[in-house]
Amino acid sequence: MKKWNFGIIGAGLIADFHAKAITDIPNAKLLACCDIVSARAEELSNKHGCRAFGSYEDMLKSGEIDIVTIATPSGFHMEPAIAAAQTGKHVICEKPLDITLERIDAMIDAHEKSGTRLGGIFPYRFNDSQAALREAINSGRFGVITYAAIFVPWWRTNEYYKDSWHGTWKLDGGGALMNQSIHMVDMLCDVMPPIESLQAFVGTLGHPQIEAEDTAVAVLRYTNGALGMIYGTTASYPGQFRRFEITGTKGTVIQVENSFTVWQFADEKPEDEQIRKQFGEIEGGGGVSDPAAITHHNHTRNFKAFLDTLESGKDFWISGAEARKAVEVILAIYKSAKEQKPVKLNS
Repeated sequence: MKKWNFGIIGAGLIADFHAKAITDIPNAKLLACCDIVSARAEELSNKHGCRAFGSYEDMLKSGEIDIVTIATPSGFHMEPAIAAAQTGKHVICEKPLDITLERIDAMIDAHEKSGTRLGGIFPYRFNDSQAALREAINSGRFGVITYAAIFVPWWRTNEYYKDSWHGTWKLDGGGALMNQSIHMVDMLCDVMPPIESLQAFVGTLGHPQIEAEDTAVAVLRYTNGALGMIYGTTASYPGQFRRFEITGTKGTVIQVENSFTVWQFADEKPEDEQIRKQFGEIEGGGGVSDPAAITHHNHTRNFKAFLDTLESGKDFWISGAEARKAVEVILAIYKSAKEQKPVKLNS
């Protein structure tokens, strides 16, 4: 079995989750990390037994790394991703892939030209309950789907926004949507047809000191005619569970965190009762008010799936093009709110 050697670019909060995920994969090894703040890189390297570098350029030149994970502020993803491609390294990058479609397209293009792989990180896709939901949708159990919506009523303190980049347009690319709610926007991209058009409003209501939004709503029309909604905020004290709702002419599911509070279909199947039992108790809650209150286990699944496709030669489920979709939706919401009119997508 090939051992895949990893390096981590960026040594902030999420980098520790990357390091733990890599350590959990039998055919992966963390060799190095880097950060422009040397103390952060040294702390991460000491904790996980890898080599520390002061720049990604130096780390990429070290020669032994096969894959890099990118855990820098969102607006700093493109440059190391392209540099990695140019040195023959595969990349798996935190959400959002970057903060503009132009920068994302440059990342995708660089890896296509080099023959390396670019993958995104969306851990929610790897929840067991998500697999059950996806199967129900793909098998047509909802009949004609009429509505699908996400709700992310989270809370962040003013202290959270006192660092150098959260809530800024330059480095965060937005606020509650681009940073926090993007995971649930990706859920819509995963299980629903593309969004055809939307109309949105955003506001900076609970944290007036930040540049970007802390509250956003959008109404949606999907290409199959279904309607929907996106609501995301970091100004809902004390923070509530995230929620996904989908309904149609033959079924309704309400997913709260990684659990189902409603799983009901006109055509009942024997496995439905087992699904209700397995996912009936609320399980999750990470990130509601504390960004560190999550586990790394779905990062492990995400990274393992990426390695599996490298070894099999198959396309990665969350390719650069796939990870791009959630950013496109969020940027359309910002555009609609700014111009105060509907925006068409996928036209």
